[in-house]
Amino acid sequence: MLFKNDSGYDDERQGFQLLAAHRPDLIVPAATAEDVRRGVAHAASRNLPVAVQATGHGLPVAAAEGVLITTKRMDGVTVDPATATARVEAGARWQEVIVAAARHGLAPLSGSSPGVGVVSYTLGGGLGLLARQYGYAADQVRALDVVTADAEPRHVTPDDDLFWALVGGRGNFGVVTALEISLVPVRRLYGGALYFDQVETALRTWRDWTHALPDEMTSSIAVIPFPDVPQAPFPGRTVAHVRIAFNGDPEEGEELVRPLRAIGPRLADTVGELPYTGTAAIHNDPEHPSGYFATHSLLRALPEVEPLLGVRGVVEVRHLGGALTKPQGAPNSVGNRDAQYLAAVLSPGLPPGADLAALRPAHDAVADALSPWATGGQVLNFLYAGNAGPEQVRRAYEPADYDRLTRLKTEWDPANLFRMNHNIPPA
Repeated sequence: MLFKNDSGYDDERQGFQLLAAHRPDLIVPAATAEDVRRGVAHAASRNLPVAVQATGHGLPVAAAEGVLITTKRMDGVTVDPATATARVEAGARWQEVIVAAARHGLAPLSGSSPGVGVVSYTLGGGLGLLARQYGYAADQVRALDVVTADAEPRHVTPDDDLFWALVGGRGNFGVVTALEISLVPVRRLYGGALYFDQVETALRTWRDWTHALPDEMTSSIAVIPFPDVPQAPFPGRTVAHVRIAFNGDPEEGEELVRPLRAIGPRLADTVGELPYTGTAAIHNDPEHPSGYFATHSLLRALPEVEPLLGVRGVVEVRHLGGALTKPQGAPNSVGNRDAQYLAAVLSPGLPPGADLAALRPAHDAVADALSPWATGGQVLNFLYAGNAGPEQVRRAYEPADYDRLTRLKTEWDPANLFRMNHNIPPA
């Protein structure tokens, strides 16, 4: 255990998100499930709130008290090719699962960045590279090992109500120490990135192009104003970055992407056959910790692109639909499956403690302009850094599901021990 004045305390509490950081009374650097159990028991006996951190990419609330359990040392991954499953410990990142699964011609439903932690991503839904074909990462969960608020370790399967609550409820019902997930038979993709100067044309073309695509094609587009510094890929230019992940015949992929290549001269074009182990290059997400703030809207349609132009920050639109609209495995609490697009605004490169009030007007202006087509829902994994309040969390679920979650919270964590998260309060 580490206390505030102990050597190593500051290093242990830091995560990928640098805008804010946990500063608890006590840190439990867990290396085993038993360490987790002891940490929860200590907190429960003193009625202290519990926070959990693996990589800290999607920090919802910075703990200013209580107990922080860090799980980054619990990084074991075991693949069973006979059942096409993987057992993944609490601190493992997607990179470890991708590499282990690839040895058997399999792949997980990982996201854009292989450095993200598997457990929190999956329990919050998990919108990945193959989402339109296979659904959310949460849909592939088969079982969980968890320590609940009574400090009891449990093995939870889809037959339990607790399974439904955990898979979608993220950290509200216990500390998950391991997941068993299904893998999919994918070795290679036809994918990569296209970069254009013609931002408005690229947005309109991509939007229209998404209207008639097979589910095997998952894509997104980002408008990125690059800083005018030598290390930037395109210094001083605002660029449209189209991301492609097609799980099908490369020749069919080539035909599908042809209308995008016709947008105009490409600043770069990396779309082609690639192993699943190389898919980090599709989004090319930052690899080093930084401060960032984001907001998003779920949309039924995207008839206008004007609200996405001239925005101060990075704008991203992801194409949803396909298999995301219906659960693919055991029932879970992931909500808002009716949306067809997710539109987000990201303010990157922020210093610790940055004034978010100064950023909100630009974010709110985009949300207001898109509101005629918005579903009103939210995605749990996209709620962080000042945007994970009670109303936003409530909107991540269907109303009846949220009510059921609060009742299950009352059953499993009546004191709301697990509240330093996307909190669902007891009923």
